[in-house]
Amino acid sequence: MSEPDLTARIIHALTRPSYTPVKPKVLAKRMNVTADEDYAEFRRTLRVLIRDGRVEVGRNNALRAADPYGSVVGTYRRTTSGLAFVRPTAPTADTGPDVRIRDGKELDASTGDEVLVKITRKATKLGGASGEVVRVLARATRTFVGTYFERDSQGLVRIDGTVFAHSVAVGDPGAKGAKPQDKVVVEMLRFPTADDRGEGVIAEVLGPLSQPGVDLLSIIRAFGLPEEFPPEALEEARARADQFRDDDLDGREDFTNDVIITVDPVDARDFDDAVSVTIDPKTKHWVLTVHIADVSHFAKPGGPLDSEARKRATSVYLPRKVIPMFPEVISNGLASLQQGKLRYVKTVRMEFTQNLQKGHVSFFNGAIRVRKRFTYEQVGDVLATMSPSGTNVTPDKPLPAPPADGVEVDPDVLALLRRMRDLAMMLRKKRFRRGALELSMPEAVLEYDADGRVNGAHFAVNDVSHQIIEEFMLAANEAVAEHFSRLEVPFLRRVHPAPKEEKLQQFAAFAGLLGYPLERSDDRFELQRVLRATADKPERAAIHYSMLRSLKQASYSPVQDQHYALASQDYCHFTSPIRRYPDLQVHRLLDRWIRTGKASADVAELTVLGDHCSKMERRAETAERELVKLKLLQYLSTRLGEKLDAVITGVADYGFFAQAERFPAEGLVHISSLTDDYYHYEEDHHALFGSRSKKRYRLGDRVRVVVARVDIQRRMLDFRLAPDQPAPADRPRPGREPEQSERKKGKRRKKD
Repeated sequence: MSEPDLTARIIHALTRPSYTPVKPKVLAKRMNVTADEDYAEFRRTLRVLIRDGRVEVGRNNALRAADPYGSVVGTYRRTTSGLAFVRPTAPTADTGPDVRIRDGKELDASTGDEVLVKITRKATKLGGASGEVVRVLARATRTFVGTYFERDSQGLVRIDGTVFAHSVAVGDPGAKGAKPQDKVVVEMLRFPTADDRGEGVIAEVLGPLSQPGVDLLSIIRAFGLPEEFPPEALEEARARADQFRDDDLDGREDFTNDVIITVDPVDARDFDDAVSVTIDPKTKHWVLTVHIADVSHFAKPGGPLDSEARKRATSVYLPRKVIPMFPEVISNGLASLQQGKLRYVKTVRMEFTQNLQKGHVSFFNGAIRVRKRFTYEQVGDVLATMSPSGTNVTPDKPLPAPPADGVEVDPDVLALLRRMRDLAMMLRKKRFRRGALELSMPEAVLEYDADGRVNGAHFAVNDVSHQIIEEFMLAANEAVAEHFSRLEVPFLRRVHPAPKEEKLQQFAAFAGLLGYPLERSDDRFELQRVLRATADKPERAAIHYSMLRSLKQASYSPVQDQHYALASQDYCHFTSPIRRYPDLQVHRLLDRWIRTGKASADVAELTVLGDHCSKMERRAETAERELVKLKLLQYLSTRLGEKLDAVITGVADYGFFAQAERFPAEGLVHISSLTDDYYHYEEDHHALFGSRSKKRYRLGDRVRVVVARVDIQRRMLDFRLAPDQPAPADRPRPGREPEQSERKKGKRRKKD
């Protein structure tokens, strides 16, 4: 057992309400520390805790926690505003979800580090807990990326972002051949503190940020993303390619004559899902068949391919760069469902009655040939030529579809697209009727010129073509999860626990201030109503991001729990095994059941795997966001003075944040730039209020801003109000919308 784990266990044991002081040997016995080597480690850890003042030794050598509120182990993070928090590994009523770290009491902790915190003020209804870091238990990383510069004949590196307040000393100028303003990789020797800039060594020089590819390389190094595959993994992939025969069904269910299509982004490199919809001529039931690339056929458990994929856990989708989970001979070749080629799949076939009651569900090891590959745009063009969904359509008598201009589609495929749309839209309505929530937070899509430079950006579209595939993937994921739940077989679920009541109450109060009151904050249909009512309003970003912050984070776990946002009691990820390891694990479990009628898994192993995959998923998503943000800031640095229409998405005592309406960028309008009046912060109303003019800048208000300053180093964007700014007092507040009765295969990924 590692020292951090043992430290957490000792602190937890000493701070339990039922604990009474006992001697070290008795405590070790209670903690089931019995082996000699484990007990030796227990004694070493205990001595460190006593030395750090976290544990006190009383009369008769009895142990007790050294302070009235105890200590907690958690993950440290520093916000862009300079505030520091620790999220406890095991939160209690005294700690709450976050512990604020007092200024100057963070030692040399860095964002992501595991730390031991002394609680100096417990959480109450009036405020959260606070404390101080007494020891850094484990470093998240010792490698950082920054910009090299020189001052007073000393080499320094300003680390990217707001991780550290000070630059880091790196020894002699010109070390490793670095030149001022070069991006460099630093290995930290002594971490900075509030009073000491720390010390590091330059491990790699990446080059000037303006040099093509340096921004990408900076993000790859900063997040420790993998690049080259091990030779043994590449060798196994090539061997699998040599063994594959495109005329061998391998004893699988033959779907090669079915009308099957794929729908993907125009720039997709791998195709892991294909679909077909038919109508049973006897029962008139809808039959949805989802085929998913059978990566498990090529990556055997425990082999080099599997080991590397498990380590990576996910593909990383960066702008114009994919770091795949599998080598391209697998991800872009053997397992990619390419048009006209024989491919192996895991298949889920689902029947639905005309009233959308789910009927028989069956699973197969299958083989397919995709009839037609579509892009989302092509499907959108075809659907635009058809009559609206639900216009005198019944499953047994679908209306004929005319051909679409610019897209050559045979009649069978046209009829399939019509059936797909009609079924998907009905499934979507049913999902919302059961209370599914849809957050409207479109992704940023970068635009490039002929030389590969960013020359613009826009928000991603989530139209009917995306929604069709999304609904079918959600249905397949849910069908597999329900299957294993019925069998009582442990599997790696995709869980999204329900939010805490106080979080929903805070959201309800916030939404009410913007003109969208909720009668019951815990009623998902009330939440759904507010989200729908604001989906196309200026206050959309404020409301939807506030809802997101109220929700817990989705993760992978074998412990049975709901997926709150989807309103699903049993859910897993099954539909993307090329790019997500949890899906591959589910495929293997399903394969054993298909072949033998039995399946089993170890809960402890799944727990460890789920934690690892969740962590790698968050790393990949954060890396993508950071690179997109970096490229947007680089672009905006050439557009200083440009005016943008924006919406206020956040208000603080130092200013307000505004999100451009048609451009995916958010910036700060600092209060010091509001020179026409003295503004004070109204926390209860999320507004800045002018003392003389009575102007208010409130959440959801529309404003016109100017790009004023771009700080690429700190990843920050400053706006100022445009001179022709309309008076905010003249803008009406939104009113409550009428009650309405009534998620994306995005640019690269499907939502949960």
